[in-house]
Parts: sequence; C-alpha cells; structure tokens
Amino acid sequence: MKSFVLLVAMSLALFGNSWAKLPAPTEAQKGAAEAAKEKAAEAAKKDAELLAKAQDRAADNYKKGKGRAAPALAANSGAKK
Repeated sequence: MKSFVLLVAMSLALFGNSWAKLPAPTEAQKGAAEAAKEKAAEAAKKDAELLAKAQDRAADNYKKGKGRAAPALAANSGAKK
C-alpha cells in the first residue's frame, strides 16, 4: 500500500506541473466569442418568451375547462356486483 501511495505521489510530482497552457486568445477569437455569446443570449430570450406564451396558453386552457365535469368512463364503473 505504501508503494502505491509513493508511486502516485511521484507521478503527480513529475507530471502534474508539465501540463501546457493555452495561448491567450487573439482579438478575432475574442470578437467571435462575444458574437457567439450575444447570439446565445438572444436565443435564450426568444426561448423564454415562447415558454411564457405556452404557459399562458396552458393556464388559459385550464381555466376554461375547470368548471366542466370529468366524463364518465363506464356506466357501472363504481358499482359492485
């Protein structure tokens, strides 16, 4: 068990610090990322508006049908023989 712990510690010490860093993004990449962020924000806003409309329609439909009685499934569904 001690040898396993030692092996893990050595591998982390040797390879843990050798990970490469990514270069800083260029101005073009920053602009493209900003445009993508704006496009995603617009899509999220549109989706939220569509969801709100659908929820309003569902609520209106519920309110219209709330006073109606549920249809009977069978004539003798509650009767025992």
